[in-house]
Amino acid sequence: MLIITSENVAGYKTVATLGMVRGATVRAKHVGTDIVAALKSIVGGELGGYSSLMAGAREQALDRMVEDAERLGANAIVSMRLQTSAIAKGASEIVAYGTAVKIVPMDDNQ
Repeated sequence: MLIITSENVAGYKTVATLGMVRGATVRAKHVGTDIVAALKSIVGGELGGYSSLMAGAREQALDRMVEDAERLGANAIVSMRLQTSAIAKGASEIVAYGTAVKIVPMDDNQ
């Protein structure tokens, strides 16, 4: 599944627009991660536990969006966006969304 943030795919023609697709997940941080983060904040640097938590959440949201697009018969998702929001203390939602389309390669003569 091709996933892009632009509206058009270079070298391809959109032959069907199938609709909006989305995938979401809500993740809560672990108390152990909070303890390590608190210690890390003293010396500075990346909070690896939080980074990996959010990376996993993004991947899960993207996977769910792709599943939604596959159900519609799409072979690409255009205008894809990621959004995050805090929904409770210590919990964040990640949403991936875009437009499911069918694309075909353009002829060299077009």
